[in-house]
Amino acid sequence: MTITPEQIKSAAAHFEGDSIEFLQRLVQTPSLSGREEKVVGLIRDEMQSVGFDEVRIDPFGNVAGRLGDGDHVIAFDAHVDTVDVGDPKLWKVDPFGGEIIDGVIYGRGASDQKAGMAALVYAGAALKRLAFEANVTIWVVGSVLEEDCDGLCWHYILEERLLSPELVVLTEPTNLQVYRGHRGRMELEVTLRGVSCHGSAPERGVNAIHRMAPVVSAIERLQGSLPSDDFLGPGSITTSQIRSVAPSLCAVADQCTIHLDRRLTAGETDQSAIAEIETVLQSQAAGQGAQADLGPGEIEVPIFREPSHTGLVYPMRQYFPSWALPEDDPFVTLALDARRVALGETNPAATDAAGKWVFSTNGVATRGLHGVPTIGFGPAHEIHAHAPTDQCPCDHLGQAMTFYITLVGALAGASEELWKKPSS
Repeated sequence: MTITPEQIKSAAAHFEGDSIEFLQRLVQTPSLSGREEKVVGLIRDEMQSVGFDEVRIDPFGNVAGRLGDGDHVIAFDAHVDTVDVGDPKLWKVDPFGGEIIDGVIYGRGASDQKAGMAALVYAGAALKRLAFEANVTIWVVGSVLEEDCDGLCWHYILEERLLSPELVVLTEPTNLQVYRGHRGRMELEVTLRGVSCHGSAPERGVNAIHRMAPVVSAIERLQGSLPSDDFLGPGSITTSQIRSVAPSLCAVADQCTIHLDRRLTAGETDQSAIAEIETVLQSQAAGQGAQADLGPGEIEVPIFREPSHTGLVYPMRQYFPSWALPEDDPFVTLALDARRVALGETNPAATDAAGKWVFSTNGVATRGLHGVPTIGFGPAHEIHAHAPTDQCPCDHLGQAMTFYITLVGALAGASEELWKKPSS
C-alpha cells in the first residue's frame, strides 16, 4: 500500500496535539534510571489506547509495541529513563511540570529523550489511521536503564533474541537531522597502592594519593595525542572521580582509585585504550624509586551490575564500541531521501549529509556490539540533554512523526536488495 506525502502530513497533523499532550504527561512522570516502572506503564497504556497490534513489557522492563506482521523487522528506540534534576535552583521552570512556553515544552527528559517516544507512539497512531499495510513489522521500544549503562537494554534484547531487527532507528535528539554514528566509550578504574602510617609522620609510609597525582597529570596530557577520525573526531579521556582508602582521616592513604571516562573514536578498542594507561603507569612507576615495589598499579574495566526496575540484573562490562555507517550506506541514503520528502528542502534542519551525536546512545549495542544497521533521527536538540534547559519545540513532534511514517513507507517500498545487502 502506498501512502502519499500529503496523506502522511495530514495524519501527523491530526495527532500532533495528542503527541504534545502525551509528552507533557511523560515529563510529568519522573523516571530515573532503575525507577521507570510508572512511565513504562504510561507508555504501555498509551500504545494500547492508540491501537498497537501488540504491547508487551519484557523481563528487563523495556516496553515494546508492535505494528504489522511483515517479514522485514524495523525497530524504533527511545530510552525512557532520565538523569536527575541536579541543582533545582538552576531551573527556571518546574523540572516535572511539562510546561509549554512560546511553543516549547520544558522539563527533565523533554529532549533526552521522551520527545522521541511521544512522536513514535503517535506516528504509530497515524499509521493505524492511514490503514497502512506492507511487508514490514514495526517495533517501538521504550528502553530502560540507558542513562546508567547505555546499550545494556538493547544488549539484553538482542542477546536474549527478544527481537531481531534488520534496522534500528534511534530517536535520541538530532534536531531533526539524520545521524549515522558516534564515538564509543568505556569506563576504566586505575588503582595504586601505598603504605599507611600515622598522619603525624607521613614519611613513615607511602601515600597512595600522592602516588596517583602524577598519574592523573600524565593521563590529562594524553588528551592531545589520542587518535582521531575524519567523521567521528578525536578520542578523549577525563578523570571523573577520585577516591581513597585509609585507616582513618589521621592516617596516610594506602589505596587510591581514579575513574576514567574514555571516549573512543574509530579504530580504537578496549585493548588499545588499556595499553595507553599501562604505558602511563609503567612510566610513572619507573620514576618512583623504592615505591615501585608496590607495583605499577591495577587497571580494571568495571562490570555494571545494577538491577533494572523489575529487579533483573544483567551484568555488562562497561565497554561500548564506536560505530558509524558509511555515508553511502543504503539505509543512510534512504533516510536522507525520506527526510527531504518529509521536511522539505527549505527546512533549516535539512542537510545533504548525515551527522553524528557528541554523546553515546544505545547504538553502542545495536551497531557497535551486535552489528545491526542503525541510524538516528529525533526531535529536540542534544545541547539541552542533561541540562536545566531541557526542552523540545512543540512543532518538532509533528515533523518527527512525519519523518518516521515517511521512512516506514520508503522501507516498505524498497527492493528486496536493500534487505539482502548487509550494511558495511
